[in-house]
Amino acid sequence: MGPIESKGDSMRLLMNAALVLSMIAGTVATCEQALAQPAAVQAVDQPNLPIRRITLYRSGVGAYERRGLIEGDAKVQLRFDTKQINDILKSMVVLDLSKGQGRVEGVSYGSKEPLTKRLSSFAIDISNNPTIAGLLGQIRGAEVALKLSEGREIVGTVLGVETRSETVGKDATTQVSFVNLMTKEGLVSIRLPQVVSFELRDEALKSELNKALAAVAEYRADRTKTVDIRFAGQGAREVLVGYIQESPVWKTSYRLILPDSKKGEKPTAEGVTIQGWAIVENTTDEDWNQVQLALVSGRPVSFTMDLYEPLYVARPDVPVPTVPGVAPRAYEGGADRDGSGKAAEKQLAKAGRPSRGGGGGSGGYPLAEAGAPGSPAPVTGSARMEVADAMLEPPSSEDLANYAARSQAAAMEVGEVFQFQLEAPVTVERQRSAMLPILSAGIEGKRVSIFNPADGGTHPMRGVWITNTSKMQLMPGPISVFDSGAYAGDAQIGHVPAGDRRLLSYAVDLDVDVTSNYTNSMDVRKVKVVKGVLEMTTLSRQTRRYDFTNKDSARDRMIVVEHPRSEGWSLKQPEKPTEQSAQTYRFEVEVAAGATRPFEIVEEVVSTSGYGVLGYNLETIVSYSQTGAASPKVVEAFREIYKKQADIREQQQRMEQLEREREKIAQDQDRIRQNMNTIDRNSDLYRRYMTKFTEQESRVEAIAQETMQAQKARDEAQGRLDAYVSDLSVE
Repeated sequence: MGPIESKGDSMRLLMNAALVLSMIAGTVATCEQALAQPAAVQAVDQPNLPIRRITLYRSGVGAYERRGLIEGDAKVQLRFDTKQINDILKSMVVLDLSKGQGRVEGVSYGSKEPLTKRLSSFAIDISNNPTIAGLLGQIRGAEVALKLSEGREIVGTVLGVETRSETVGKDATTQVSFVNLMTKEGLVSIRLPQVVSFELRDEALKSELNKALAAVAEYRADRTKTVDIRFAGQGAREVLVGYIQESPVWKTSYRLILPDSKKGEKPTAEGVTIQGWAIVENTTDEDWNQVQLALVSGRPVSFTMDLYEPLYVARPDVPVPTVPGVAPRAYEGGADRDGSGKAAEKQLAKAGRPSRGGGGGSGGYPLAEAGAPGSPAPVTGSARMEVADAMLEPPSSEDLANYAARSQAAAMEVGEVFQFQLEAPVTVERQRSAMLPILSAGIEGKRVSIFNPADGGTHPMRGVWITNTSKMQLMPGPISVFDSGAYAGDAQIGHVPAGDRRLLSYAVDLDVDVTSNYTNSMDVRKVKVVKGVLEMTTLSRQTRRYDFTNKDSARDRMIVVEHPRSEGWSLKQPEKPTEQSAQTYRFEVEVAAGATRPFEIVEEVVSTSGYGVLGYNLETIVSYSQTGAASPKVVEAFREIYKKQADIREQQQRMEQLEREREKIAQDQDRIRQNMNTIDRNSDLYRRYMTKFTEQESRVEAIAQETMQAQKARDEAQGRLDAYVSDLSVE
């Protein structure tokens, strides 16, 4: 602790002592002189203004409300963690509920000056973590004692610090700092790497350095702040202080209790019980004692802003104006299931009925809140001991539903958000957590097995298709499922509004095997030509067949098939799904005990693609006409295209034939040249070779002319074809 902090603590102790003495003696004048504050100000600390109401949100904040009685002029002192001060300054509400008997004078708190700003106010500035050279540079003119590495000590006045280049090795250089001292012997320059330590001989500077270091330590240890709220008025009055501060997100967990299953019953909708618990955490340093607690499902926008740190605006440094002389100056001029929207209404209407099933064939039981009127009376501990058998029986589904913790919260809508209001005050000690029952209600549920091919398994999942008929919103959280009184597995649920329904899966159904087969096909439905482009309309079909084998010989299965939806594809078989989500179709398939049932899903999509007409031959178009996809006009148009293509091919073949003839003549001429080089030029054979060579040269010239004519004819035929195709439109 630095000197300043010790002095401040001493002053506060003296002031508090003076205040107590003045109140006991009733010497108001003495109190005014000692404390320099209004005479009858009453200090009310946190225990006298306790937390009475807390509202927790799922966005990481909580609304805290303190209430208490004050009398006359009073000062309420609240202590907060320094990191919470910004939220307090942003959200604090202060009310004097006396209806005119008092008023709120204001709120004050210790300012938090930036550390760099505070450190820069000392004679030695250590805000930028200075080096030894930097410190010595700041105390120029001060006397110091330097202790060198060889043991010598040099005393002198700091003249300054400089940096010099020194040669290291042959070519390298390094920068070395030197401190220049004025000593009794004269000016001395010392290499700073030789300085082991130094001592300030100036007591004032030494004191400033100690104060700066104490400020750094105080800033690091400053973890709590006191906020003072002043009230003025007459008599006893109730005051309220409310604020928002960071709080852990409250969480939910559920227990879903399925009724005892009976062999031979078909899967139908029945009553199940859902019990909800809220998990809240008191991470503050103050006990929540008899606090009214509300849990809100909404997520209000919340952010942090540094209102506690003082802000300073950089101002320009303007030189002092001087007037050297007067001169002339020129101035410038101045996202439902069946599409009807009625399914939710039907489910809410069901929620209003006091019971469902009531035994018999459905196996259901009343949808009544546990502990509500009409439910079985709880069995006391002594009675349960009297009827205990040698072997303890596990609790049944009815036990779990009727004798569990009663809901302690009332669900309601406040404004546009849904919240649970705890009916009785809650006590949670500091740095502890609590699990509070907030929901116990009967809802509609249906046992199902859920199969999704994306899971990659050969068995469906055991699950429940629940409908939230509780008229309350279900928050996201885990669900532990109990079937016939025994733990059956875990599930997870998202946000479920009242009247909505969700699928839950909690275990693998090993009694059901699933195999699947996939086929696809594509048929051309229509062919037409539009401005030289062949437009082909095709019908693509994909079929997924599932075979479900129920190996359970005692119970039927209702299997919910989750089939992925493909963009653009329409469902053809079955006609409509039981339900659909953004990504899947859901179908209900009932499989009898010990039986195997196939189930097919057929989807189709019609698409149109464009192709170049020259990429298809006449035979392909004729085959399309035989199925009715291409009309006779389209076939006739392709016959005409075929004729024009035949003209092009004919000229092309003529050019290729002439090229082969030219190559053959060139080969023969090579042979003749070789023979002519070996015989006498005056011989008859030589003259015959010359005659043949001359005839071949004439033919080569003719071939070149004929090739040019064929190429011209081919280009003209190609032009006619291109002109015909570019304007061709026929259906």
